[in-house]
Amino acid sequence: MMIRAAVFDVGETLLDDTREWRAWADWLGVPAHTVSALVGAVTVQGRDNAEALRLIRPGLDVNAERRARENAGRGEQISDDDLYPDVRRALAELRERGVWVGVAGNQTARAGELLRALDLPVDALATSEEWGVAKPDPAFFARLIEWAPGVPGEIVYVGDHRYNDAVAAKVAGLRTALIRRGPWGYLWADDPATALGRDWKIDLLTELPDLVAPTA
Repeated sequence: MMIRAAVFDVGETLLDDTREWRAWADWLGVPAHTVSALVGAVTVQGRDNAEALRLIRPGLDVNAERRARENAGRGEQISDDDLYPDVRRALAELRERGVWVGVAGNQTARAGELLRALDLPVDALATSEEWGVAKPDPAFFARLIEWAPGVPGEIVYVGDHRYNDAVAAKVAGLRTALIRRGPWGYLWADDPATALGRDWKIDLLTELPDLVAPTA
């Protein structure tokens, strides 16, 4: 079945999250390497990455703290420098080959605004906060299937996370590509659950066009 649409996760798929984790470290008053190590620890345990912040400050309300950061002028920032180098080329090439390109991940509405300001070569962009549902909830992928063109088997979801991306998207009937980057992608690329949930494993987004939309 041909691929009509490619939809991309955001963090550690399109964006290098270094800036945001460093911002959290500064906000919580700890060294950046402490946050990095704790993110690695909760990743190995299969826990949500927000748990790394709660290890530093038990009981932390991440959403409330994120609003406090915004009010203090220290909120989320996303620029071209945060994009992985292969992003624009890969997205543009997919569109040139006739594939509809979307971005939809577990991000805030503010992140959606910042991403749109980058004028990426995509057809549509949405975040979990805008949709009111987050991965791996099946309702997120049901919303995605309504949003992107094609039946589920004609849509590929691209991400770095074993369960949130590869497994959850596969359960929803989508095709899946797991990218080996970021702590989750590297750690779980060859995990048995990931292998069951993915159609393709890639190291760079620029590998995707030839896999899902090969030229004659």
